[in-house]
Amino acid sequence: MRFAFYGRVSTEDQQDPQASQAWQLSRARSLIEPAGGEVVAEFFDIGLSRSLPWKRRPEALRLLDAIKSPDRDFAAVVIGEPQRAFYGSQFGMTFPVFVHYGVGLWVPEVGGAIDPGSDAHDLVMALYGGMSKGERNRIKIRVRSAMQAQTELEGRYLGGRPPYGYRLIDAGPHPNPAKAAQGKQLHRLDPDPVTEPIVKRIFTEYVAGRGMTSIARGLTQDGIPCPSAYDRARNPHRTTEVWETTAIRAILKNPRYTGHQVWNRARTDEVLLDVDDVALGHENRHRWNDPSQWVWSRQQSHTPLISTDLYERAQHTVKTRGTGGDAGRAPRRTARPYLFRGLITCGICGRRMVGNLNHGRLYYRCTASRDFVRQQQISHPPVLYLREDQIADPIDRFLRDELTGNALTANLRRVADAQHRAALAATSGADDTTEIRQAITDADAKIDRYRAALDAGGDPTLIAGWITETTAIKRAAQARLGVTDAAPQRMTEDQLDAIAAAFKDLLRLVQGADPRDRAELYSRIGLRMTYQPGQKTLKAEVVSDDFGRVYNVCPRGDLNPHAR
Repeated sequence: MRFAFYGRVSTEDQQDPQASQAWQLSRARSLIEPAGGEVVAEFFDIGLSRSLPWKRRPEALRLLDAIKSPDRDFAAVVIGEPQRAFYGSQFGMTFPVFVHYGVGLWVPEVGGAIDPGSDAHDLVMALYGGMSKGERNRIKIRVRSAMQAQTELEGRYLGGRPPYGYRLIDAGPHPNPAKAAQGKQLHRLDPDPVTEPIVKRIFTEYVAGRGMTSIARGLTQDGIPCPSAYDRARNPHRTTEVWETTAIRAILKNPRYTGHQVWNRARTDEVLLDVDDVALGHENRHRWNDPSQWVWSRQQSHTPLISTDLYERAQHTVKTRGTGGDAGRAPRRTARPYLFRGLITCGICGRRMVGNLNHGRLYYRCTASRDFVRQQQISHPPVLYLREDQIADPIDRFLRDELTGNALTANLRRVADAQHRAALAATSGADDTTEIRQAITDADAKIDRYRAALDAGGDPTLIAGWITETTAIKRAAQARLGVTDAAPQRMTEDQLDAIAAAFKDLLRLVQGADPRDRAELYSRIGLRMTYQPGQKTLKAEVVSDDFGRVYNVCPRGDLNPHAR
């Protein structure tokens, strides 16, 4: 009997993905091999929380699509550990798809295939779904409780970037013996002699009555690099050296400049994607907590840059001037369905244009301050606009021209040929077969030594753990060896035709679709646009990691009826 394997690992599991996949696959095989089963396809999600529904996990979604296909080459699915696959009520919403398409589901906890008519099997899977949800909640509670205690009682630095004005220094070995054995250190904040005076200047000038924008402009004019420019190693994606008002406000609102460690300033809420369709699951929303919920260290944990009195006067000034509040709300999110949110880049400055409602119409705009224009040495108007209704129809025509018919088929063939040549070159130029085989040999040698230690009277529990870990590493290497030995294959004509048909079906859905669905479709197919205001043209591209690039130039609205 032929099986597909499904597994999952996430950062919350704190496991090596290769080792986790290896032991889950090993557990699945130990279930099916006595019955003559073999795994012919593997689906493994990495770095995704168990709370995500199957349709929002890439590999799980690929498995569901394979189940629906009449050409699938497996008759059943085997799972190594149900807690990793099903969370909460996910089993009850997923298993009916298996039953509908006649695909069996095997799990070790029931000793084989799940019987759709068995109440006992339903109860077992519901129990494991509840255990999975409970385990995740317990992990969250333990982590948050530990972080609160470490902040309040020890004033421990809990990670992340140091605030502007500070740098990180070692604070002794890690208290966890295992981490200390790996050479890991605790860290604490220490004043940065270069940026410390800038922080003091910002607080002093603000309390004296100077505005945030004026402070930012003064720092820029004095040639002082902004935080991202000063710490370029952590901000390679940022090129500006101009101080922005948002940076000034972030510094003024940060209580850690008083020398106290402060935790829980923000939280992550799980919000339903669609209240009318709970099965879609949740999305994370980052929100600011009310200052009454912040956790302060009882004593100063690092050298203060300002006094507590100066910090409190700055907070009072912020409230008085009405530039912010402590309502604990997240930044306002618009409910307007911008079709091209995050997809349009300004051709002058290279930044993304943002959605904006103006006189009842949807626009995309790019703003540039005088300091930014001067620093970048560009000719950029203070604000430039692009109307959405002028570009929507031309974009759809562009997509129909490029992603349907002979044009798409020819482009896909060229991309497939180029990718195949690149894969062949990479295979011939980066052959690590020798290293992989050596890793397998080393693992075998370790297993032999562990068994010898067991025969000599060693601790069976401890040695069994060593053997299990090393076996997982060996199997992961064996899996990599199988991939390395296989020569890359070019996509077949049938596969290319299937891709072309899928694009055609997607574009057909655009007509009359809900604006939110259209926006998601534009993003998923890799639509990218660059607006050139001088030429009044919009360059539209379809960029995909899988299919390369297909491009053309689409005019802005009706200013030029012919694409060029």
